[in-house]
This record gives sequence, structure tokens and C-alpha cells, in this order.
Amino acid sequence: MLVLPTSPVKATVENPRYMILYGLPKTGKTTIAAMLENNLIIDTEGGSQFIDALAIQARTVDELGEIATSIRNKNTEVGHFYYKHITIDNATRLEEMCLSYAATLYRMTPQGKSYKGTDIRTLPNGSGYFFIRQAVQNVINLFKDLCDEFILIGHTKDININENGEDITKMSLDLVGKLSGIVLGLSDAVGYVYRKGNETHINFSGGSGIISQARAPHLRGKDIVISESDSDGNITTHWDRVYKKEV
Repeated sequence: MLVLPTSPVKATVENPRYMILYGLPKTGKTTIAAMLENNLIIDTEGGSQFIDALAIQARTVDELGEIATSIRNKNTEVGHFYYKHITIDNATRLEEMCLSYAATLYRMTPQGKSYKGTDIRTLPNGSGYFFIRQAVQNVINLFKDLCDEFILIGHTKDININENGEDITKMSLDLVGKLSGIVLGLSDAVGYVYRKGNETHINFSGGSGIISQARAPHLRGKDIVISESDSDGNITTHWDRVYKKEV
């Protein structure tokens, strides 16, 4: 029998289970991800090949499926998540890879069963974008379920919005149409990655034209120094400022 709560329920989750990190190219997003312990990077464009990283390459959605199956089998073998973190790098390339999958999803519908095209974006009235959104979200959900904490890395794009009657430009995740807002809205934390001198920052505070958010209280409204480098190029990271040690 369902029992309705009569008092506030204590929080059971502290660290973000699904985090998005986005920023301009070459700001160190892949580098800091590579320095997160037990983080498998699924590299969709080869950026991890220039650094030491726990990484696997993927160029097609079929390869993503093979990787997911192998991780699932390994999880079953060891009896727990084999990788604590899984990172897909990056979101823009993931969207492109999902075009064929989106077409498959469309062909599974009554109206699309005879579809012979290759680019679903050309469907009338933009109807193909619904299936692209579905395909990308399905892939994200697939990998989210294979680890404790999932990260999606992306690039920035400028979007125009109206705030209090004023048109302003903000930076957001580089995904097409409504997909960016949907992906951002489903995440637990969104951080803008940028460089400042020898430091790499993750901004969860928003403002200054940045769309950021975080459900976790220790991240909400914060601008965190995630790494710094010395004069010899040695990098020190502070992932404990994002993922607090589990008790």
C-alpha cells in the first residue's frame, strides 16, 4: 500500500549523476575528463588520442552500441559498475552520429515505414528533428545506466533569448533546435569550462551570458577551479570539488 510522506524526505543523492560540461574548443575539457579517476571517455572525434586517457574511439552509432554491450557484459561479470564514470566527448558529433539511428526510429513508425532517404533532417515541416532528439536521448540514457555518473562534453553556441523584454545573447550547448534545451534540462549539473591563466574553471554560477545550472548544493552558483598547471606543464586536478567523497 502506498504511504504518502508526512515530513520532508532527506536528500539521498549528493553528486551529479548526469553532468554536462561545455565550452569553447581547446579549453581543456577532454584533458580534465582524462584525469578523472575510472572515467571511460567515449571519444567521437579523436581528441583523447593526444593525451593519456582511459578512452575508446567511436565513429558510428553501431560502434556506440557495441561499446555499450561490452560495458554491460563487464558490469555483469564483475557484479557492479566497471567504470564509475562514463564520458561521451562530444555532443555535437554524437548528434551527427545519431542521424542514421533517427532514420531507423522513423522507419519503425507507420508514416515512415517506406522511407528510403538518408538525411531525416529533410523531412517536411522539420518533423525529422523529433526522431533526432529521441535518438540522441536514447544513446545518452543507454550509457547513463551503465555507470554511477555520466558526463557529456560539448561545444558552445550562441542563442538569442528575451529576458524582461530585452533581447540578449547567451552561450549554450551546441545542439540543433530544441535538443539543446532538452538535454540541458534533464541533466543534474551544467558547467561552462573556460581557461584563466594557468587555471581551468568550471562555472556553475551562470550570469555573464552563460547558461549554467546545478541541482547539487555544493555546485550550485559556484565557479570552481578544476585544474591548474605549473611552469613545466604538469597539471593538477581537483575533481573532489565536483564529486564529493562518498561516505
